[in-house]
Amino acid sequence: MTINSHSFPAVEFKSSTFSVPVLSIASNDLILIQQLLDEKIKLAPEFFKHSPVVVDLGEVNKKQLALDFEDLATVIRKTGLFTIGIRNSNEAQQAQAISLGIPVNTAPTSDVRVENRKPKPITAPADDEFVTNDSTTVTITKPIRSGQRIYSFGDLIVLAQVGAGAEILAEGNIHVYGTLRGRALAGVQGNTEARIFCSDLQAELISIAGNYKISDDIHGAVANTPVQIYLQKNTLVVKPII
Repeated sequence: MTINSHSFPAVEFKSSTFSVPVLSIASNDLILIQQLLDEKIKLAPEFFKHSPVVVDLGEVNKKQLALDFEDLATVIRKTGLFTIGIRNSNEAQQAQAISLGIPVNTAPTSDVRVENRKPKPITAPADDEFVTNDSTTVTITKPIRSGQRIYSFGDLIVLAQVGAGAEILAEGNIHVYGTLRGRALAGVQGNTEARIFCSDLQAELISIAGNYKISDDIHGAVANTPVQIYLQKNTLVVKPII
């Protein structure tokens, strides 16, 4: 049977929203940059593993610091990250990026620092692999499917279920008002006061500030019940919510 190629296009452009982390560089000390990146990645290795990033060179160029972008790209790649674009770059940096096959964004940016931005809850686009946001709280209203990864720079609130194979991470607390399967990591930047709250615990992995338990370690008495999870003397405590 012959397939009509007009009915099944081999190539098709689709409109979609895709958010990626922006890595802002404010120093030309490559050793320091790699050290700091390694420290951050160790706090949430699975999230940052093979993660794409856009490199913002606005701060380093504002300080008029000489920076070889090719050397910087090499350092970033050593940490396991993939540079998929640069912005706020000068002509020399743009030429280096193009020679490496990295797209250049020449459009002006209007970022506002986190501390000056009002919290703005967001919902996860249907086709995104992961969602990042600079606001204090991220609110997800739709189920998080297997393969999706959600990251919040503050607290994360999920008003639906988290599917097996999904991963949610927050620098603050995590609240799941549904079944929590998959993996949940709170306090990923070292916040030992962070907590995880969920209505139905069936997680593959739970973690706070790098301390974790897998499904086999979660006591049967608290499985499938509303719980809170917190750190006590460097031990992960899973306690029913009464």
